[in-house]
Amino acid sequence: MSTEQTTDDPQLVSAEEAARLIGEGALLIDVRSRKGRASTGAVPGAVVVDRENVAQGFGPESPARLDGVTGTDQQIVVFCGSVNGSRPVAEKLRLLGYSRAVHVDGGFPALRDAGVSQHGADGGR
Repeated sequence: MSTEQTTDDPQLVSAEEAARLIGEGALLIDVRSRKGRASTGAVPGAVVVDRENVAQGFGPESPARLDGVTGTDQQIVVFCGSVNGSRPVAEKLRLLGYSRAVHVDGGFPALRDAGVSQHGADGGR
């Protein structure tokens, strides 16, 4: 099933689409700063990734590859405080071969409004 496109950015999905993907098992990646997470809260089930260390966490041959990463065909949903933080990470993931990496239109606030941050990965359903 294809992901819903909300703008000309082929990687950008709505918060509702992101919640659906997460509910179907997508890996949820939080690239907000420590300060951002401290002020707005953690998202259940999200893996925190430093934007500067994407290649280390997702590189196919990286010894520091994240435990939740299963392969380049994996569905990945990236979010930040806004698309300005998540877009470069989704682009980097695509360059690393993760063709199903997307990021959330509206970032954390949109996910929160969609119920993801308050009720876990099922979007509150």
